[in-house]
Amino acid sequence: MKVINHIREIRQKKGITQVKMAEDLQITRQTVNAIEKNKYNPSLELALKLIQYFDVPIEELFYLEKPEGE
Repeated sequence: MKVINHIREIRQKKGITQVKMAEDLQITRQTVNAIEKNKYNPSLELALKLIQYFDVPIEELFYLEKPEGE
């Protein structure tokens, strides 16, 4: 199963740029981009920081993609 996230949608809804988010979380903009494109799963520490940063429940930010046929 693949971890999917709604970081881009939540970030855009809150009017935050990738650059601002990267600066606030002390990561690179490239990392933000890779996470948003589901090419990179954040570490547990970064995932917890993202939940706190956006002030949303974990289920709103991340979920497991269901396999075909389920």
